Amino acid sequence: MFSSPVNSLRSYSKRLLPGLLLVVLTITACNRKALVHHEYMYVSASETSLRDRVAILYNKIGTVHNGEQVEVLEKQRRFLRVRTKGGQEGWVEERSLVPQDVYDQAQKLAADNANAPVQARGATRAELNMHVTPSREADHLYQLTDGEKVEILRRATAPKNPPQTPKPTAAPTKPGPEQKKSSKPATAASMPGSVKPVAEGKPAPEEPPPPPPVMEDWYLVRTSSGHVGWVLLRMVDLDIPLDIAQYAEGQRIIAYFVLNTVEEDGKQEPQYLVLLNEPKDGLAWDYNQIRVFTRNRARHRYETAYREHNLEGYLPVKVGHQDFGKEGGLPTFTIRKKDDSGRIVDVTYKLNGPIVRRVLTPEEEAQEKARHEAALQERMKELAARHAQHPSQTTHKHHKHQ
Repeated sequence: MFSSPVNSLRSYSKRLLPGLLLVVLTITACNRKALVHHEYMYVSASETSLRDRVAILYNKIGTVHNGEQVEVLEKQRRFLRVRTKGGQEGWVEERSLVPQDVYDQAQKLAADNANAPVQARGATRAELNMHVTPSREADHLYQLTDGEKVEILRRATAPKNPPQTPKPTAAPTKPGPEQKKSSKPATAASMPGSVKPVAEGKPAPEEPPPPPPVMEDWYLVRTSSGHVGWVLLRMVDLDIPLDIAQYAEGQRIIAYFVLNTVEEDGKQEPQYLVLLNEPKDGLAWDYNQIRVFTRNRARHRYETAYREHNLEGYLPVKVGHQDFGKEGGLPTFTIRKKDDSGRIVDVTYKLNGPIVRRVLTPEEEAQEKARHEAALQERMKELAARHAQHPSQTTHKHHKHQ
């Protein structure tokens, strides 16, 4: 018996269907990869939505916020299906998340600077990313809102557009038969890396050096919640009073400190140490000038009590209080600057009323005492030599005074 064409088609379809199903499942498995191990990521956007599906039309089933940890369950193209700590599941764009290593870098940065002294306080000018290193290309996790208060800890400078690592070039291939037939004999001028001949008597033109990189200054800042990261220096406004900022004289205020307070008309008015630098990015030092502003209570204004120029100073600066015996307890500050030999040394000052003076270290005090004793001995030798040369005059003067 011969089967009909309809029956043959049905039989062929039954044999073909399992194979088609296997192909579909294979393609789906390639596009959607379920994870068999636990992978955690963190939300780097200010917030992002949880979707119920990966499609142009979707339902928003939840929201995750900056810094929140999620568990990755599945990957599909540029989307990830995640589970929040609250157990909610949904799809998010992969670009809104960062891996565990970025979170670890941010945590280490906060731990390393947990006890770093505050160099100034300020507020952000816009929404900012907190980078793990001072670079636009560096990873970031936490974000700052516009006008958020921060503590300044350090300063750094870095290229605005760091050079990109060149991609490796493909290995040269052997020429084919056609290339061998048509290739001309190589000359010295046509070989790679050769210098083209120049006219006799004319020197070969030199290539101009590449332009120097454009540098940017960065602040390492800490938030009230303890997050630490790098942000562009120009995007932070320092919370320094206008009465002090007006004396900047075109310089950039890098940091400031309250040394103490004095009473004026029933109020406590602060007195300041201010660090300034040239108004441009990319300088190797953090500040090149220090100024101390004390309060003139009679005239109700700030005046410069101390100024030091042309130094190469580096953060951090430390402020404190120290007992100086007869002078009593006085505010102090210690700066780090490069000395004449090129070493970075700590130098301490004290504020006694409107007077600022250096505080000598024990070694400096010993050296000062030794210089004083040496000068005294030299003076005694001069007097002894004069007496030996003119003993009668010395004796006559002695009897005259009697």
